[in-house]
Order: sequence, then structure tokens, then C-alpha cells
Amino acid sequence: MLVKDNWLHCPICKAKTRNKIYANTIVKNFPLFCPRCKGESVVNVKEYQVTVIKEPDAKTQSR
Repeated sequence: MLVKDNWLHCPICKAKTRNKIYANTIVKNFPLFCPRCKGESVVNVKEYQVTVIKEPDAKTQSR
């Protein structure tokens, strides 16, 4: 997933999250929370390239 702007987007619902990244941002095993769908995913970020490590299981989601 390539970031078009400086905001991280949720890999589940594609909404903008509250996290902003820059060209020199390097993040490993970051728990990315989405305020819209209330989902949490673990991601890596390097040079605007976002890699999803783990998406939440449907069984463990509590809404």
C-alpha cells in the first residue's frame, strides 16, 4: 500500500487515521488504530510504503 498523502490510512476501511508520516519515517510493528471502524492493525512503514503485518480477526473484534 503506497501512501498518497502524509496520513496513514486504515487497511481495513481505508479511512484516514490520526497518524501522519514523512519521507524519513520508519516504523516497525506499529499498532495502527482506526477511529472510524475501531479496528487495529499492526503495520510497518518505510519511505511511504506501508506493509500490513497483522489484521484483526473477526472473532476478536468487539463492537
